[in-house]
Amino acid sequence: MRFIADAMLGKLARWMRFLGFDTLYYSDISDKKLIKLAREQNRIILTRDTRLIKIKVIKDFLLIKANDSFKQLVEVINKLNLKQFNLFSRCVKCNGLLARIIDKTEITNHVPEFVFLNFNVFLKCGDCGKIYWEGTHPKKFREKLSEILK
Repeated sequence: MRFIADAMLGKLARWMRFLGFDTLYYSDISDKKLIKLAREQNRIILTRDTRLIKIKVIKDFLLIKANDSFKQLVEVINKLNLKQFNLFSRCVKCNGLLARIIDKTEITNHVPEFVFLNFNVFLKCGDCGKIYWEGTHPKKFREKLSEILK
């Protein structure tokens, strides 16, 4: 499943990317462009905009009701019955695919020294170059996710 989130759902888009879902997000996208991208790329529109869903050309959308971004994520998971995730496979910043860094020395000057010395597994976005490592955020996210999936 592929998604596109409207301008009001930036945090939800990040959560979706954490789960490994291909989720486009632009903070300044017009409704017309959002609909065009969704149709061209076969994406489900995630929106809070009740006016947007009244446009007749939209076929695949999910109207999000929750205000809190994590509750929005739970709403998407439940309404679409999502069961399989590919955690930490996409960049939360740009939606690019992450690849494991084999040679740790290539990132020596790109992460804090403490991180470089204390972590061995690093991922790098193939699009924007952002580097990720398994700190406390992924652990907390996994715990939170397991709670909601019970």
